[in-house]
Amino acid sequence: MRFDVHTHSFHPKVAAKVIESLYDHYGIQSVGTGMTDDLLARIKTAGLDRAVVHSAATDPSQVIPANNWAIQLQQTHPELIAFGSMHVDFENIEAELDRIAAKGIKGLKFHNDFQGFRMDDPRFHSLMEIIGDRFVLMFHVGSSLPPEENPSCPVKMARLAELFPKATMIAAHMGGYRYWDLACEYLAGIDVYVDTSSSLPFLSREQFLRFYNKHDRQKILFGSDYPIFDPEDTLNLLREKIGLDHEQIEELLTNANRLFA
Repeated sequence: MRFDVHTHSFHPKVAAKVIESLYDHYGIQSVGTGMTDDLLARIKTAGLDRAVVHSAATDPSQVIPANNWAIQLQQTHPELIAFGSMHVDFENIEAELDRIAAKGIKGLKFHNDFQGFRMDDPRFHSLMEIIGDRFVLMFHVGSSLPPEENPSCPVKMARLAELFPKATMIAAHMGGYRYWDLACEYLAGIDVYVDTSSSLPFLSREQFLRFYNKHDRQKILFGSDYPIFDPEDTLNLLREKIGLDHEQIEELLTNANRLFA
């Protein structure tokens, strides 16, 4: 199976608003509508079989609605693997994790920048203790802020992996959006997956290859960050900008099989 491990699909009632807020935050015009039918069409056009869909509850009240949406997506569309969400201030963490696991949810997404708690927050570490190794964990990493001011960065990500070695972690955006040199220093070569989402238009070929040649290649995953970027366009960047050959790209596309077998 060929995977895009980093996509988003929003409820029709909020999709347009979310697209607008993504532009306001990142200054990047999304290529897609953020709707499920558009995501599925783009995955098919790119020649992919499955997409992993993420959402992150920005406050405790959003946890159950976000998880219900994930369950609905996964039950309705067999091509999609939907990750759940959790917040450090949610009151019934263990019960909710049990509920979504029983519904077949295999992963959780954390976007510490949006969720209001840092990767090095003791509350977050307590949540990580509760999660254990039950789920695959996807982390947004990086921003334009200095690393010490940012809730997530490659340094904090590396420390998290050290503290919780049994957890399966994916550091999005080649280990850190806008932090690619730091990601190569702190994350390349350690036991953490990374994905290609929201990185290829910005980093240089040399930055990508430096990380690629230092890291376990079985732990590098293909991700587009739809609707911000298109899966087929992201594949073309791997071919034309980075210069990976067919076999190398196929490896990135299929590495996620070991996570979702």
